[in-house]
Amino acid sequence: MGQFFYKAVEQSGGNVTGTIEAVDRRSAVAALTDEGRFVVELAEQTLEPSVSGNKKAELDLAKFLKFGSRRITSKDILAVTSQLSTALRAGLPLLNGLKIIRDQQHKPATRNMLSELVKSVSSGQSLSDAMAEHENTFSPLYLSMVRVGETGGMLDETTSQLATMLSREEKIKSNMKNASAYPIFVLCVGLVSAVIVVTWVLPRILTMIGDAMAVLPLPTRVLMALGALTKSLLTTVYGWVIMAVIVVGLYLLRKWARSEGKIKCDAFKLKIPVLGSVLRTIAVGRFARTLGALTKGGVTILEALSVVRDTLGNELLGREIDGVAEKVKTGESLAGPLGQSGHFPPLLVQIVSIGEQTGKLDELLLNAADTFDDEADSAINRFMAIFPAVLILLLALVVGFIIAATLLPIVTMQFGAGVL
Repeated sequence: MGQFFYKAVEQSGGNVTGTIEAVDRRSAVAALTDEGRFVVELAEQTLEPSVSGNKKAELDLAKFLKFGSRRITSKDILAVTSQLSTALRAGLPLLNGLKIIRDQQHKPATRNMLSELVKSVSSGQSLSDAMAEHENTFSPLYLSMVRVGETGGMLDETTSQLATMLSREEKIKSNMKNASAYPIFVLCVGLVSAVIVVTWVLPRILTMIGDAMAVLPLPTRVLMALGALTKSLLTTVYGWVIMAVIVVGLYLLRKWARSEGKIKCDAFKLKIPVLGSVLRTIAVGRFARTLGALTKGGVTILEALSVVRDTLGNELLGREIDGVAEKVKTGESLAGPLGQSGHFPPLLVQIVSIGEQTGKLDELLLNAADTFDDEADSAINRFMAIFPAVLILLLALVVGFIIAATLLPIVTMQFGAGVL
């Protein structure tokens, strides 16, 4: 147990100071919150000098491990956003809410980022401007919605919408990772095992069989050639040079796919069976929810479209939104260009058209977003049901080819012996 000195704000609005005994900072904040006191500052008092050397070493190790992670992840941003939304909806001032959230953080990177936000907001800067200084942490959509909330005086509502959107994104990523982790692991282990068998084990067996046969079957010769090639790549200088060239080539290809070739790669992704449908459905759900949230906050259609295009996760669809925005600038409606693009479902186009006619575009889009999200969940579930099976099938084909190439000369020799 440790002693913590705190400064807090009571529900009546008065300031209070004191000390509290708790296991850690989180427990201290939780205990004070239960008492109706919202912590502004919390500092652990100096440890008694009677702490033994071993105990101090354990504390130093814990401190070292605590500062091990320095990267702010999307899960960290989701947690901070949810906590900020809860604090604002409870009626806490923004600055006090940020301080409380900062004191609850155990990850150094997140804590430091929140400390910088507190410092900037304390100096009179707006929250959106303070977050804009951390552009690698907060996305353009995040900054735009925070700015909308500040302008319209509904920051609690916009942070709640952000928390919902980020939570859904995390759920999608988590489901895809969990569903693909096992088959990818099995595939990798199987391929590594196949390489070892083909490179070092089978060549000795097939060489002995080859001495007894004039001509080996074609699959066997292919397998022996692959084994010799793999062994030369792994055991010779030229092989390592070739592998280095291949790695560099893959790196350059990946770099090209993220820059000049991004639109071609994204267009190809949309054409992949099953996966293309999943990506398109997710993008449509993001479009409806983001555009609805921004227009509800008072953002103009053109400004909202410029933010939405970066949230779709596909450059081809982003370019389509750019074309739609150009036509809207000339006075056309939003629904017309969306329908002409051919990349957005008719249901979305009809909803946008009705929303423009009735003046309830934001409300209809937010309601439709739930429908598109449900459809995206169904598409993801279908993909996750097929993807592991495809990976296992690939492994089965590799193993089957190895077995066939190994057994074929033996069977051929047996038939030959039987004929004789």
